[in-house]
Amino acid sequence: MSGGGSAQSAQNGPVRGVLLMTFGTAETLEDVPAYLASVRGGRPAPDELVAEFQRRFTRVGGSPLIRITREQARALETRLNAESECPTYRVAVGMRHAPPFIDAALQELAAAGARQIVGVILSPQYSPIILGGYLRAVDAARAGLPAGTEVRVAGAWHEEPAFLDALALRLQEALAALPDSERPHAPIVFTAHSLPRSVAAGEPEYLTQLRDTAGAVARRVGIAPDRWQFAYQSAGHTPEPWLTPDVKDLFPELQAAGHHTTVVAPVQFLADHLEVLYDLDVAAREQAAAHGVELVRPPSLNLLPRFIDALASVVRREATSFTG
Repeated sequence: MSGGGSAQSAQNGPVRGVLLMTFGTAETLEDVPAYLASVRGGRPAPDELVAEFQRRFTRVGGSPLIRITREQARALETRLNAESECPTYRVAVGMRHAPPFIDAALQELAAAGARQIVGVILSPQYSPIILGGYLRAVDAARAGLPAGTEVRVAGAWHEEPAFLDALALRLQEALAALPDSERPHAPIVFTAHSLPRSVAAGEPEYLTQLRDTAGAVARRVGIAPDRWQFAYQSAGHTPEPWLTPDVKDLFPELQAAGHHTTVVAPVQFLADHLEVLYDLDVAAREQAAAHGVELVRPPSLNLLPRFIDALASVVRREATSFTG
C-alpha cells in the first residue's frame, strides 16, 4: 500500500521510490500463529506462546504498528513532495514478518515507475548482523524488479539531528507532565530491545550507537549524566542469557534510593506496538508500582512532525548516491 496518492505516473515524470521497513506484527488474533511462525523462521510457535501473545494482544487492544507505519509513510511522502517538484516521491511500507511484505512493496514501487528506491529500516541504530534480515529480503526481491532498478538501503541514522530533536521533544513532554516535586529529580531510564548476549557480542558498535543516542538526547534536554542510565527491555523467553540490566531489575534500586517516579524512554522504537504498549505500559508499569515507583513513558514518535523531518533527511541523504 502506498503512503499516498500524490506520486505521478512514470509517464508524467520521474518517480523515486522510498520503502519504509519494519518488523511487522499480527493485525488480528487469528494472524498471531502465522506471524510467530515467520519470526521463528517458519517453525510453528508452541501453543502456550501463541496463547501468551494473544493475551497481551487482547490486553492492549491489538498492535497499531502497521497502521502507524502506513501513516508515517503518507506523512513522509507529503513532506518529500512538498520539497521537490522532480522527481516525485512515492513511499511504500514493507514488513519482514507480516503483510505487506518487503518484496510486495518493492514491486508496488516498481509498478509506479520508480527505478531508484531508497530503503529505510525503521531502526535508527544499524547492525548488518542484527538487521541483516531486511537486507536479505531486499536482495531476494531484486530479481523480480525491472532491469536497471537501483535499491539502496540507508545505514545508521541514530545521529540524525531531527531524530534526536524528536526524542528530546517527547522526553520534555513527559518531564513537563510530572508533579513539580518530581520534575527536577526523577531518574531517566533509556531503553532498547534486549538481545541474546551471543548475538550482541558480534555487534558491539550497535550497542554503542544505542548509548550514543541516549546520551545525545540527555544532553539536548539538559539531563545530567548521573540522572540517567541505560537498560534493556522485552527480553525473549529463552534459556540463553540476554543483555542486562533489564529495566525491571532497576525498580528495587530506585525504590531503595527513595525515588517515587521514573521516566522510561525508548530510544529505538519509533511507533506504538506491543513492546511499548504491553511490555512498558502494562508489565513494566505494574512491576514498578509493586516497588512503589510510578513509571512514566514519553509518547512514541509516531507522526511527530520533527520525526517525519528526520525520515525525510535520511531519504535525501541516501538519494544523493544514485548514479543518475
